[in-house]
Amino acid sequence: MKDFYVDSKFRVRYAETDAMRIVHHSSYIVWFEEGRSEFMRKIGLPYSKVEESGYFFTVVEVRAQYKHPAVYDEEVIVRTRLVEVKNRKVIFYYEVLRAEDERLLARGKSIHVSVDKDNRVVKIPQDYKALLSRFVSAAKSDL
Repeated sequence: MKDFYVDSKFRVRYAETDAMRIVHHSSYIVWFEEGRSEFMRKIGLPYSKVEESGYFFTVVEVRAQYKHPAVYDEEVIVRTRLVEVKNRKVIFYYEVLRAEDERLLARGKSIHVSVDKDNRVVKIPQDYKALLSRFVSAAKSDL
């Protein structure tokens, strides 16, 4: 797929900000998770279904690069792409954009490995891997 992505749009909540009403850096990681969850729902593989089948995509690495601050009550977009699917690993890439003008506020990526309920690294089930592979974006991150 050339450049498939899913946008999640919402307003910055007061609880996500510091005393200056600027979004705290840790909130972006939560936003990445929300973007990833929405991505999985949109492609027809809700993460809850993955868990119900006894598999988990455990986060083994997450990175974020902050460009411009997001502020309280501002509308933002978390744009999520799946950029790699391997036998045991998936990588997502994120951009946080100000909704008003799509200015890049932050970007990041998360790396996940497939584990079973006993936390053993296992291959991603073939049907999940096939579905995920259909939505891999050509866009790559240098993070």
